[in-house]
Amino acid sequence: MTQGFAPDEKADLSAANDRGREGYFATLTFSREVAAPATVLWQAWTAPAARAVWAAPTPSVTVEFLEADTRIGGKEISLCKVAGQPDIRCECGWLELLPETRSVNYEVISCEGETLSSSLVTAQISETAEGSRLDLTVQLSAHTPDMADGYRQGFEAGLDNMAAVATRTMVLQRRIPAPRPVVWNAWMNPETLPKWWGPDGFFCRTRRIDLSPGGEWVFDMIGPDGTVYPNHHLYHVVHPNERMSYSLLWGENGPKHADAFASFEDENGATKITLCMIFSTEAEYQTARGFGAVELGHQTLAKLETFIGSR
Repeated sequence: MTQGFAPDEKADLSAANDRGREGYFATLTFSREVAAPATVLWQAWTAPAARAVWAAPTPSVTVEFLEADTRIGGKEISLCKVAGQPDIRCECGWLELLPETRSVNYEVISCEGETLSSSLVTAQISETAEGSRLDLTVQLSAHTPDMADGYRQGFEAGLDNMAAVATRTMVLQRRIPAPRPVVWNAWMNPETLPKWWGPDGFFCRTRRIDLSPGGEWVFDMIGPDGTVYPNHHLYHVVHPNERMSYSLLWGENGPKHADAFASFEDENGATKITLCMIFSTEAEYQTARGFGAVELGHQTLAKLETFIGSR
């Protein structure tokens, strides 16, 4: 698999091989406890930018995303690349999306134009005392029984990765009473973004800014006491009025400390913004929480709302 999810030690594999027909059929079930709330787990599980972070099951594997649209009827197409081997193509189609609760998708794995397997993946998310839980059911149809072993290995590695990502992911949400194009244009406009970005009392000093895919924003954030915080954002995916993703660096061309992404959804004439940051390490995540990054992030989104309301 190009993307997989790991079960706990009690993961169950029940399989029935119908010898009267061509192929192999299996039902695999997996579960995982995650030390993060359901809101965070849902973003880690479904958001394209998050899936890109944890998709590769091992360091020797590179996953290239060709398409990613997490909406009912949308598809995610990726290539799993291993040196010296042909690419494995994975097509994932979203059939049901109930935020923070349940998703259903199909998955087709192929190599050099030949379909190797297809499956139906059902994910159930529930709150727990320690965070949240992900329960998966994979109904698999494959050419050979070996594919079931491959699925188990892929899901094991993938869920390990995803659980780790969820524990260092920060999710901020705000409902802004303005149409989605208005909110998007206030954010993804190089003239307006520096005017509101940052917590209360902070302002931005831009060196250069280009918010298109492959572009960058190099700027200093100036605190109320005059402290200068160098920033460098690298933009990757930009889908107007829907979502964008970028990397956060410590100063110009400095080390990356987080992957970030934002989505924009219609909500009865208003816009729901979800801003997520996946910190590079859990230590950086804990440090950010310690200095009040959640509260400061909410202040930033509130400044966006105030900016839009003043125009």
